[in-house]
Amino acid sequence: MILKMVNLAILRTNLRILYPMAQFINSPSIVKAAGNKEKIIKEFFGHVNSKTAEVSIAQMKSPEGWVEPGQSPKFNEYTVVLKGKLKITTKNEEFIVSEGQGVMTGKNEWVQYSTPFEGGAEYIAVCLPAFAMDLVNRDNTIPF
Repeated sequence: MILKMVNLAILRTNLRILYPMAQFINSPSIVKAAGNKEKIIKEFFGHVNSKTAEVSIAQMKSPEGWVEPGQSPKFNEYTVVLKGKLKITTKNEEFIVSEGQGVMTGKNEWVQYSTPFEGGAEYIAVCLPAFAMDLVNRDNTIPF
């Protein structure tokens, strides 16, 4: 039974590559987040939920006081804040991104995300190519 399911998944992946087709996402997958506090990541598209490497699209909800390790990812990340404020720090700049605003960080650029503000933040993150642990290149030092 398990072998049959694996073969079916491989067949679907191969068909998707050869013959792109619509893919309905009924619900996102919850993905574990890095950081000093629990952050909710709901991945709609990406390696976990849709088995796609081209792009990841996730809804994030981070609490007040959350901070993650810095990273130099091998992907561009596009972030749009839906609610609250998100702090994005690079080597050269610091952005406070509020509801209705967005920011793009480039491939290989050092960046750190945090929500030091009251109420935390809800936001959408889009990564090209898709987020993957082997592409994120997190710092070894933990800022908390």
